[in-house]
Amino acid sequence: MLQVQEGRPAPNIEQVERKRRLRLVVIVYPFALTLIALAANVFLLGIAPLAMALPSQEVVAVLAASAVLLLVNHSWLMTQTELTRSRYDLYATPEEWQAARKESAKASAEGIAEVGRCQNAHRNTTENAVYFVFLAGLMAFVTPSFPAVVAWIGGFGLARLGYSYAYLSGRSGMRGAFMSLGLLSLYGLASYLVLALLH
Repeated sequence: MLQVQEGRPAPNIEQVERKRRLRLVVIVYPFALTLIALAANVFLLGIAPLAMALPSQEVVAVLAASAVLLLVNHSWLMTQTELTRSRYDLYATPEEWQAARKESAKASAEGIAEVGRCQNAHRNTTENAVYFVFLAGLMAFVTPSFPAVVAWIGGFGLARLGYSYAYLSGRSGMRGAFMSLGLLSLYGLASYLVLALLH
């Protein structure tokens, strides 16, 4: 039951309920993606017993293609960040502000928000790429099922490009979908390795 404290407005019950549902979704989300990844590995992609070996040419090709997509994505985000700074007359360091004889306190709020958008997309991509490198590197050396390699390693690079496009263009629903696909790829890689170890 909601209690109203003296001097404070009564909370909006609908808003409180919406926040409660959102918290529940946030908590359940990674577990749901993990279950989907596990089911895909078991029922669709196949699990090969874990055996260390040099990667096949096909696995290296998928890994290389995904690495190139990630580099393209990095270059795109880096370039977009600098173009946005230039468009709004913003600078990256105190020295650059001083050299331009501008004050950061007088910077455009819209420009700061747009540079923040670019930087957030870049940070999110970098954070996810760290886990991808470790998981994909391990998977490449354990004689994986090729459909799993295409789905998880190839899927990750494509998902990150889609995520950047959606984030930079302000398409929240699409951004959420591509974020889910990227995370699904990471959970797919991790669960594949665990399942192969137990196989």
